[in-house]
Amino acid sequence: MLRIREMAATLAVAGLFGLVSFSQTWAQAPAPTPTPPAAEAETKAEPEKKPDPIALIKEEGEERSRVMETLETLTDVIGPRLSGSPALKRANEWTRDRMAEWGMENARLEAWGPFGRGWTLKRFSAQVVEPQCIPLIALPKAWSPALDGTLTADVVHFDAKSEADFEKYKGKLKGAIVLIGPPIEVPARFEPLARRKTDKQLLDLADAPDPNVPRADRPRQAPARPARPRVDLPGMRQKFLADEGAALLIEPSRNGDGGTLFVQSASVVPSADEGEGEGQPPKRLRAWDKEARVIPQLVMAKEHYNRLVRMLAAGEKPRMAVDLAVEFQDEDMNCYNTVAEIPGTDLKDEVVMLGGHLDSWHGGTGATDNAAGCAAAMEAARIIKALDLKPRRTIRVALWTGEEQGIFGSKAYVDEHFRKRSAGFGEPPSEADDAEATKPEYDKLSGYFNLDNGTGRIRGVYLQGNEAVRPIFREWLRPFRDMGAQTLSMANTGGTDHLPFDAVGLPGFQFIQDEIEYGTRTHHSNMDVYDRAQADDLRQASIIMAAFVYNTAMMDEKLPRKPAPVRPEGRPSEAAGN
Repeated sequence: MLRIREMAATLAVAGLFGLVSFSQTWAQAPAPTPTPPAAEAETKAEPEKKPDPIALIKEEGEERSRVMETLETLTDVIGPRLSGSPALKRANEWTRDRMAEWGMENARLEAWGPFGRGWTLKRFSAQVVEPQCIPLIALPKAWSPALDGTLTADVVHFDAKSEADFEKYKGKLKGAIVLIGPPIEVPARFEPLARRKTDKQLLDLADAPDPNVPRADRPRQAPARPARPRVDLPGMRQKFLADEGAALLIEPSRNGDGGTLFVQSASVVPSADEGEGEGQPPKRLRAWDKEARVIPQLVMAKEHYNRLVRMLAAGEKPRMAVDLAVEFQDEDMNCYNTVAEIPGTDLKDEVVMLGGHLDSWHGGTGATDNAAGCAAAMEAARIIKALDLKPRRTIRVALWTGEEQGIFGSKAYVDEHFRKRSAGFGEPPSEADDAEATKPEYDKLSGYFNLDNGTGRIRGVYLQGNEAVRPIFREWLRPFRDMGAQTLSMANTGGTDHLPFDAVGLPGFQFIQDEIEYGTRTHHSNMDVYDRAQADDLRQASIIMAAFVYNTAMMDEKLPRKPAPVRPEGRPSEAAGN
């Protein structure tokens, strides 16, 4: 007990000295300097640093991308989307509804046309049945009519190189399956099918000359040549084969090998009475026109086609069995573009557009041509909307149709909303173009960005001869050098939906993309399917599209436009540019 009392006393004394020591130390310390009221207010008013929107776009596009999910629905679920077909209309409606689900506004379908009949393949098979069974790789051409049940018939090789050669086939083709043209050589492939753009190719693009400046070695107007009578041998051949009663025509695929074939539209039998009226040139009928006369037609893999030609040359008499059932749709002769928007804020009356074409050919499921571009454009808009970035200008997604038959949907949209132009793409404006007044929306568009060169990642932008945008785009590409995108080319590029915008003097751009397998395997082929799409590339493309569109929407001024085009006689057009 005593020891405990001693310990308690010791602790009490120590505590007292500690308290005294603390009091002395506190008393000796200098008094804290009061913060001046102005400095205190300045500290509180310092704004919080806002995150970089481009960094946010990158993160959203890389970590939470939905581009492949969109692509899968368009390809695996909806399938090929031929212009005018029910499948294309389903794609229109699905993309409209999906963008509305993401919170975009004014999601709608805009009709254009009339286009023509829709066409749907219902059933198809083809094989050699005599003298042995040979399953064949082949596909019907779009808008080919059906066969009346399964056709089993002799195979004939029709290899006419001139009209005089037709005579030897007279009376021998009725009810026959006719092979048209010579066999096609199939060399071994020693180069890869897939390619990315090399440094040399990108440098050549960057060094491309200004397309607006005539080159000394390429005069603007070629010297006139003596007119030669035009011989339409393919048309004459179609008419001869129809008149002779051929039951089915087969052509070899001009591109592709190893089971890949490329297929597009059926050929039309020309008619002498197709004129539009007295003094008018004959109307050129297309396979989707209701009055067109078309023989059932297939495209066959060249290896199988070549074998049949060689069998016939060896004296064999092959017979084929073909089942072809199709359905035409002519209740609604229009086609539709899908349109949806993210409304702007202080500059909401001005517009930035982006898009690709929704229609495809029917051999595959239109994955790289061009569900990929549509999925990337939709994803770019989804990224901006998901981040709630509040663009100053309205951002408008447009998914075009009828592109494969002649860039019809986007041209109809430009005619309706901006300015109608009669001259062809790449041609100087005509007198009629000068007379056509621009629409009010013409001055409201800042720019249009298109993606339609396959599944490959973006490597830069074709400037379409618009030098004024170079420094702007150079800055916008800077954050994406690590993604391989830094090339700007003055070159024009064609064949897709930026052209109608460019043709009326509006800034319209197509991105430079890696080729991948576009020309060798997928473009208009039976292998244009989901599995050939490159997920990493499409995520990158979506991010860059989102950044370009967002940057355009946030500028104080609209994108600069090209100088007005000049006609050959030197008079500038008043229609294009501003």
